[in-house]
Amino acid sequence: MSKITTELVKELRDTTGISVMQCKRALEEADGDMNKALAILKKTSSDIALKKADRNAKDGAVAVKTENGKSVLVALRSETDFVSKNEDFVSLLSKLTDIAFKEGIEKMKEVSKDMIDPIIQKTGENIQLGDTYIVQGEILGVYIHNNKKAVIVSLEGGNQELAKDIAMHITAMKPEYISKEDITEEIKKTMFEIFQKEVAGIDKPEEIKKKMLEGKISTYFKEKTLLDQPSIKNPDETIGKILERAKAKIKEVKSYSI
Repeated sequence: MSKITTELVKELRDTTGISVMQCKRALEEADGDMNKALAILKKTSSDIALKKADRNAKDGAVAVKTENGKSVLVALRSETDFVSKNEDFVSLLSKLTDIAFKEGIEKMKEVSKDMIDPIIQKTGENIQLGDTYIVQGEILGVYIHNNKKAVIVSLEGGNQELAKDIAMHITAMKPEYISKEDITEEIKKTMFEIFQKEVAGIDKPEEIKKKMLEGKISTYFKEKTLLDQPSIKNPDETIGKILERAKAKIKEVKSYSI
């Protein structure tokens, strides 16, 4: 067996970022051959990742890159907030975002496993790629909250400041629909049945109960619909009115929340 020198271990450690003992064991198994040791570590990290795959990656972080009328949002999941702030995790998320931006989402997905597995080996946690979106448009607004939630808004008309304000509003108010047209008949039927049960036991004439039911449904959907929500920056105006005044329309919204 070849002698495994400190210099060899350090070289492999500097190349991979994996612990000294794991590098030493890989070099011993590879009889000092650096390329073989790298292959062993790659297989080991893949095996470790497979064992951890069923563990719940409930935390993580999101990143957005925006340039020249294009925004890319990438979410990376981890088991804990602690690991989501780890330098290796943050660097991995940044690299994945750059690849998605420059080479496309499919290319990023192709290479992601080989990039993620070594970080799983280093951190000891399950790490999974979350959703990834690309939004293109002349006017884009982005808002990121604590690296846990990101929103991208594309506008037709208006300006970038308005788009960012709307992205910030969406982050805070969490609308489920952009406009009334997005509310399906199935959703309307479901909410009708829920609120109908609420008013059924009220000791009031049927006509009053009918108006109460209509009021509850109307209020509920206004609270959940972006264009009907009062702006968090100017509660006297709805988002719809602000867009109308700016002669702007929402083209697309993408968001992801850890």
